[in-house]
Parts: sequence; structure tokens; C-alpha cells
Amino acid sequence: MLELFPEGFEERDLPDGVELAAYTDAGGEERLWAAFGTVSAGDVAAGWEDRWRDFHRPIRIGELWVGPPWEPAPRDAKTVVIDPGRAFGTGGHATTRLCLELLGELAPQSLADVGCGSGVIAIAAARLGFGPVLAIDHDPVAIEATARNAAANGVALDLRLADPLQEGLPQSELVVANVSEAFVRELRPSPATTSVIASGYLESRRPQLGQFGLEDRRVAEGWAADLFQREE
Repeated sequence: MLELFPEGFEERDLPDGVELAAYTDAGGEERLWAAFGTVSAGDVAAGWEDRWRDFHRPIRIGELWVGPPWEPAPRDAKTVVIDPGRAFGTGGHATTRLCLELLGELAPQSLADVGCGSGVIAIAAARLGFGPVLAIDHDPVAIEATARNAAANGVALDLRLADPLQEGLPQSELVVANVSEAFVRELRPSPATTSVIASGYLESRRPQLGQFGLEDRRVAEGWAADLFQREE
């Protein structure tokens, strides 16, 4: 489905399995037949162009509220408004929520969001008083999305287009890496880094980080996030 419809398709959970739906034309239907051998087609219901918004719901984590611009934010929260775009990360995924949960329990300090995606973690950190906050990603689309979302939220971030595994990590006290287990295993924090929040992997995975010991672990929906502290 990703090869046929890279711009996106819909996944629906059914009692007897999963249904994948693409909004397409006759040509797309023909490609589906060729790929899967059997498909069902029907007329698109009115309002289909806005249905994607149903998948982006706000979340509340302590004093943080993270949500899309069309959802009203509570007045008693520190808000992070993220407009879903091409870069991964709107706050709704379990790994992002777990990272934000751990982040909210730490004292403000300098922070690097490595693999920043849409910038949700970096922006949330700035909202919580962390600083300076550096957002790093090797994808120009991610940097553009982070810059756009930071401006919309009125926060100042230091943006860097770079491959942190090749160019090294910055001199930040806290590093957050919500990417993958393989990525976490390759991290080489600077001597200034005392803590690392890592996620992007399943609960069954337990990555090791040299010179850092596991301080805390949070799990949700089969995913995990770990807080590592530098060992003496």
C-alpha cells in the first residue's frame, strides 16, 4: 500500500482483521486489483477530505497540552500546538507521550532533541523552561516543519540540519532521542550530557547506552521510553 499510495491511505480495525482503504480513482483501483487480486470499491462519503483530522487528537501530560490547531486548548495548560504535516511526530504516538512524561519530571536544563521530526518534544521542552533547546534532524522537511511549528508556538529553538550519528552530539546536559533502538545504540553523548531520554522502540527491546545506566522506564501500548543517567 505504501508503494501504491505513498501520499497516504486509511487503516481500519475490524473484528476479523484490518481493512486498508485508499481514496483514489479508476486507475488506482486497477493498481489495487493487480497487487492484491481482490478489492472492494464504493462511493466516497461526503466530508472525506477532513476525515484525517479524526486521527489527530490532543493529549494532556501533566501541565502540558499537545494538540492540533483546530482543537481548543485548556487555559490552565502549557500548550504545544502542532499542525500535522509530512514530518513524523504530532504528540499522539505512545513513544512521544512517554518521552514528554519523563521530560516533565526533570529539572529544566540545556537540551538537544535528536531526530526532532515535527519539533513537538523540542517545543514542549521550551514551554517547560528548558534551554537552550537544540533541534537536530538530517531531513530538511523535518527542520522546516520544526521551524514552522516553533514560530507558531512562539518559542525560540536552535535548529540544525545534520546527521548526529556522523557529526556527533552537541554539548547539552540532556539528550532526547525518540527515533529507534538502532539509533539509540549508536548515540555517543558528549561529556556534558548527564541524562538521555530514549524511545522509538517496543517494550520488549532494552537498548544499552555506554557509560549510562537505566534510571527509569515507562511503557504504553507495547512501546517503551527509557531515562538513562551517566554513571560515576
